[in-house]
Amino acid sequence: MASFNRVILLGNLTADPELRYTAGKKAVVDVGIAVNERYKKDDEVVEEVSFIDVTFFGRTAEIVNEFLSKGAPALIEGRFRQERWEKDGHKRSRIKVIADRLTLVGPRPQPEEEEETVAAGAAAF
Repeated sequence: MASFNRVILLGNLTADPELRYTAGKKAVVDVGIAVNERYKKDDEVVEEVSFIDVTFFGRTAEIVNEFLSKGAPALIEGRFRQERWEKDGHKRSRIKVIADRLTLVGPRPQPEEEEETVAAGAAAF
């Protein structure tokens, strides 16, 4: 049986990313993104928001940590992975996205040093 596991999402981060490292010193960032869907129902526009957990690894995780913050838009391509565990005798599971690619969307962030240099230069004139 053939299968295909790809997902492309465009949404906004729900919190600031927190970079951590595995025991093997591989960078990891877990973030949530909010994806909005608007549709018309009985002449009324309805908006639904889906919250999706996404995990980034390696250099992509470091880029997410450096350039994105809560509310920032991001285009993510990846695959679904189901996690399973047992808690208090109950089996639990959730589906999350393992990101393979990231495209930064929106205004380009300005490095703080560059902003300070420009501000200092402007003050001198």
